[in-house]
Amino acid sequence: MRKNALITAVLCMAVLPLLPARAQEPTGTAEIRALELKMLDCYKHRQVEVFAAVLDEDFVITFEDGSTYSKTGYLSYSASSSTHVESADIPEMKIRMHGDTAVVVGVYHEKGMDNQRTYDYHDRFTDIWMKKSGKWRLVAAHYSVPTK
Repeated sequence: MRKNALITAVLCMAVLPLLPARAQEPTGTAEIRALELKMLDCYKHRQVEVFAAVLDEDFVITFEDGSTYSKTGYLSYSASSSTHVESADIPEMKIRMHGDTAVVVGVYHEKGMDNQRTYDYHDRFTDIWMKKSGKWRLVAAHYSVPTK
């Protein structure tokens, strides 16, 4: 009986290094991922008041054409009734934690109608989140058109 237990233990020790290691997400990563997806959903459904609470007072966003908006300007832009978002998704997202700061980079895809014209955007994005007074706030965002 002892011999079987010893053989089992030795085999387990031999196989253990061969198993793939599971990377543990840094603290805050799951929360940031959830916030990104919540912001996306609120944007799609024009729930501006919901994501307004997550934007920092000093928030700034830069769009593909180089235009920039403050928090107030971006909220006005997002509430525009001339734009109808049919679909928006983030097929790729990577989050890097640096203490109370998170840097999110990824791929963004959006389709819809703007001023009765169809559009289909494929962008790269960077979002910067900071934890302030115990709450995550989006402080900056940048979108660019990927080159091929």
